[in-house]
Amino acid sequence: MRIRRTLAALAVVATAAACAPAQTGPAGPGGDEKTGTLRVWLFDEANRAPKEAVVKDAVAEFEAAHPGVKVDVQWIPVEGRADRFSGAFNDPASAPDVAEFGNTDVASYAQTGALADLTEDIRAWPEGAGLQASVLDTAKADGKTYGIPWYTGIRALYYRTDVFAELGLRPPATLAELTETARAIRAARPDLYGISVGGKYTYALLPFVWAHGGEVARNTGGAWRGDLTSPATAAGVSAYASLLSPGICPPEQCANSTGTQSVQAFAGGKAAMTIGGDFNRKAVEAGAVRGKYAVVPLPGTQPGSVAPAFAGGNLLGVFRATTHRSLATEFAELLAGAKYQARMYEAMGNLPTLTAVQNQVAASDPFLEPFVATLKAGTKFVPSSPAWSRIDAQGVLPTAVQQIATGEKSPDAALAAANEAMNQAFGG
Repeated sequence: MRIRRTLAALAVVATAAACAPAQTGPAGPGGDEKTGTLRVWLFDEANRAPKEAVVKDAVAEFEAAHPGVKVDVQWIPVEGRADRFSGAFNDPASAPDVAEFGNTDVASYAQTGALADLTEDIRAWPEGAGLQASVLDTAKADGKTYGIPWYTGIRALYYRTDVFAELGLRPPATLAELTETARAIRAARPDLYGISVGGKYTYALLPFVWAHGGEVARNTGGAWRGDLTSPATAAGVSAYASLLSPGICPPEQCANSTGTQSVQAFAGGKAAMTIGGDFNRKAVEAGAVRGKYAVVPLPGTQPGSVAPAFAGGNLLGVFRATTHRSLATEFAELLAGAKYQARMYEAMGNLPTLTAVQNQVAASDPFLEPFVATLKAGTKFVPSSPAWSRIDAQGVLPTAVQQIATGEKSPDAALAAANEAMNQAFGG
């Protein structure tokens, strides 16, 4: 969801996906008029001016290249997107031609039948070959691609350089070493959390699951089923839950913490490490640790490996009912192309999805290097199912982590209950 370095991460983004109700019947395809008004929905910002300036230039370029076309941009509040998109799904006449939306919304939105399949468009787009493959996967549902990845957000390991120097420590090379390091810091500096994490921080949990070879769910024969009770997944969840302990990040303070709260604890000088995104940079720079931190990729289970990160981000999609199919696709490709991805990075700090632009911005800003390295090492995504929004809203994974961390349930019992709840959401 809202991914950038100039603003602290939106609580989604972070990340609760909206579940739009399916319409009574999919909207029929529209037309391919070459003139008229192109309606575009983009997410509003707390500070819209930099984004708006970039979009304004793209609109001017597009209109100059297409006489008789006017691009009408409407700014949609992220918090109210569910109602706006639901209305558009149920009434094609009110739908935009092009829209920005979060990648965790793709499966729910695609289920309505209201979005155009852009698979062949992206394949034919000259710049499409430069899209990071794992990021492009976040735009897919049932094998079809419903949006062009506009920007992405990746998490890595922030750590206090002053504390590590004081204690003679080095950045951890494995997840096991991370736990040992966090415990050593807490023992030497009881005023600090060894690492600030949270029971409600799903996007910090997932890399532990994936690094151990687990999955929260697997798609078999076209049906999603929970995989929380598999040995690999259980090992990953248990490794993460072990950080919520008195000797690292006490459950009474950390079990109910979200991702935003975990990063705030680090920024405020209360923790020696945290798992944060490139989009958390401004919050950290504004805190007590300014000038006293660095970032490295979150390590995997083996030295030299990188734990797969969740690839958050936003897409540009085309509504199936558009009467300007070619124009809508062309405008989405212009805005998501290298020129305007670079401009959006300059304006908002959004991490590009095109490999060449990623390399360009990383070369100009060393802060981004660990995030780009994490992206290149391979990212993963949540189950591409409309049920995921319900699973996320119900807090299925956080509940299991909290139960394990507080001792309310054994790991086996907590994960079995979570797996059952997940399967009910998937449809039995």
